[in-house]
Amino acid sequence: MIDQFTDVVPSFFGMLNQGPLTLTIFLHTVIILPMFWIYKQEKAKLQDK
Repeated sequence: MIDQFTDVVPSFFGMLNQGPLTLTIFLHTVIILPMFWIYKQEKAKLQDK
């Protein structure tokens, strides 16, 4: 999935651009997983009232 990465300026986003799956997995981890966590928190708040 990740090939040899050579660039003039090695960067984090350059690494993410290595394959079609790396960016998808990264975005799901950073955006969608916290959404589930926030959803559960808010649901618990509403049930406490």
